[in-house]
Amino acid sequence: MGMETTAAIRGAWVLAMALAWGLVAPGDLRAQTIEQGLLQLEWGDPPRATAGQPRLAPRFNASLLKDDGSRLALDPEQAKLAAGDLYVLANRRVAVALAPPGRVMSSASAIQAIVPADRITQSGKVHPANARVMAAAPISGTTRWVTLMCKFSDIADEQKDQAFFQSQYGEGVGQLGHYWRDVSYNKINLTGSTTHGWYALPNPRSTYVTTVDGKDKADLNKLFADCAAAAPETVDLTAPVGINMMFNGNLDGYAWGGQSCATVRGARLCKRVTWNPPWSFGNLAPLAHEMGHGYGLPHSDNSDGDDDTYDNPWDVMSDGWANAVADATYGTRPKHINIFQRHRLSWVDAPRQQIVGLGERTTREIALDYAHLANAANVQMLVLSLSPQADPYATVVYTLEARKREGTYDGNLAGNAVIIHKVERSGTAYSIDADVPPANRSNNEGSMFKVGERWITPEASHVVTIKSQTATGFVLAVSPPRVMSSPLPALVKPAAVSASSLSSTEQSAATTTGRDARDVPPSRCASGQGARASSCAVRVR
Repeated sequence: MGMETTAAIRGAWVLAMALAWGLVAPGDLRAQTIEQGLLQLEWGDPPRATAGQPRLAPRFNASLLKDDGSRLALDPEQAKLAAGDLYVLANRRVAVALAPPGRVMSSASAIQAIVPADRITQSGKVHPANARVMAAAPISGTTRWVTLMCKFSDIADEQKDQAFFQSQYGEGVGQLGHYWRDVSYNKINLTGSTTHGWYALPNPRSTYVTTVDGKDKADLNKLFADCAAAAPETVDLTAPVGINMMFNGNLDGYAWGGQSCATVRGARLCKRVTWNPPWSFGNLAPLAHEMGHGYGLPHSDNSDGDDDTYDNPWDVMSDGWANAVADATYGTRPKHINIFQRHRLSWVDAPRQQIVGLGERTTREIALDYAHLANAANVQMLVLSLSPQADPYATVVYTLEARKREGTYDGNLAGNAVIIHKVERSGTAYSIDADVPPANRSNNEGSMFKVGERWITPEASHVVTIKSQTATGFVLAVSPPRVMSSPLPALVKPAAVSASSLSSTEQSAATTTGRDARDVPPSRCASGQGARASSCAVRVR
């Protein structure tokens, strides 16, 4: 079979999969360009905001590394829409369908579909009620990392020695080896991870960090290539799954995590990679955050509707600094990730998951064990499905988990409670906040659902009641919506405004007034003013 025939077959397959997944309309299948290669995603994260200074906005890069070594930059927002769940395709071979020339007004609209070129998740089956919950990227077993310590040629500082970086991979409490075993329920380990350096880069910092449109921009590919090339051939770079690079100077104001490829020692080297300035490697929380990006995890968020994704302290992949445990040696420790993030990497076993589908008419009592327990006997991930959409990735699901303020990593959480996340298109998980307006950071009472409280999904398809607390978690009742003969108790507390449910006018009003839940009369939610009437949490006195 010739190369042209193979390409034609692959192109037809890509278009067929795009149709099957609802990513492209039938009328859009004319004369696309099909590009294939490795999808690389890179997340840039700023340091913790200092008093009186706003935090920098996150950065995100998406690109396709083609087989000939060239790189095709992808518009991130368009890529998210075209892929459905872009993040689950990180570091995988994909096919990208681009609109033909002249059919779009700008390059930002050129991407029509992105689908896996190796296989279709879950054998190509679409699960409309919970499609996003079915899309996981398994990470398991030994995930060995290598730390490379690299010095800019014009900076002499060596902030930490090799022994310190090697100890970060340890199995003791508060070390990365222990943390990743703990958060993954022993699904992964860092056995055999090693540290090497310091190695001198061939160029000064100004070669790697330049100014573009008035902002510093780090050349991540060149940093990876030169740092990896600086290591002697005795350092094995091919067997480990990832490379943590430590730089002795600031980069572009960010630490980075994701995937990268470079030609090193005459061959292409593609790895999960992190780029860490001193403020990042001096604290395990941001380092673990960047490693999470290396594993393919995106950010989480809260439901206040602003552009700051670092305001959900229930997940190190959002706010790694607030409600964190301090460590005398390793700075701020990472807290755990939320249950949906664990599920993404296939760390939540099937018996620990339960899905309550749309239209179920019976009331269930469900024991929801704390998410941090490695040997839980009951469910740890409860999923509520809403109405299926034609595009399965437009279907909204809610995940519920129980969190407890205890332990090595979660010992400083805001409290013991059921935490609810809304999972929207592109797989971002937003913590639900029952306060109106939602708090700027979701470590408030509105984000914690406790005994005696109820929450209703926006469609009024499920009613969740927190009935009791046990030694290992909470007991929940999940019931169908009320009937006229059995009304719910009077509304005491308005609730659950998601990141997308407020109009821009409402968001602006909430921001400018600065009101909290005490300023909003209970009847406001019930009457449908401001917050949606169908999205109410009821606190039973």
